[in-house]
Amino acid sequence: MKKQLLSAVVLCALSVVGCEEDLDPTPDGGSDAGTDAGTEIKYNTADKVFTYLEGKTMVMQGANIPSHPNGINENLLYDPSTQCYNKVTMQMASRNLTVTSVRAVVEGATGQGTLGDCNRDNIRDTLAPFVSTVVNIENVKEDGTCFDITATFNGFSQSGRGLITQDGTKVQLELYFAATGHRCADGAVGANTVKLNGTAFTGNAIQTYVIQ
Repeated sequence: MKKQLLSAVVLCALSVVGCEEDLDPTPDGGSDAGTDAGTEIKYNTADKVFTYLEGKTMVMQGANIPSHPNGINENLLYDPSTQCYNKVTMQMASRNLTVTSVRAVVEGATGQGTLGDCNRDNIRDTLAPFVSTVVNIENVKEDGTCFDITATFNGFSQSGRGLITQDGTKVQLELYFAATGHRCADGAVGANTVKLNGTAFTGNAIQTYVIQ
């Protein structure tokens, strides 16, 4: 969960997203994480989600980083809202998140608002941690396959849908700074239901975190 945008920058970034080229096709929709047949459904209430994640560290890196974190193309150079990452770490404590992001370099971009190539292995810098002021988890599906999540930070918020895999190894979060059609009532995590600035979103925004 991220991210480190000021509210004014968020509006600019979203306007760019609405007209950017999509270099990566979106999956059909839906997540690779569901309920294990014949086992107890473990994470199907907000309390169960919070309780399980409390005190845990979650790490997203490599292939687990989507092409469009928060709905913004990782190949787009748009500082300070560039979404090119090497690694993101989240820690849950007292039902709030601390997010630390290691940014990577968008190579080949010729200037602000241009597309290049996000080289996730080429570390740019590490941002100071962002600590949420409140995290809401609600509308949890009875089968544990989806919950709505909103995380509020100083100056911005992220909202969307997510799940914990029933084996307890991963958290998948599909988050946006501003969107519609991005809740569990609209479809499963990754479903092709999202619109940004009134335009259908065609990227992949599913952030996958491995629980440590």
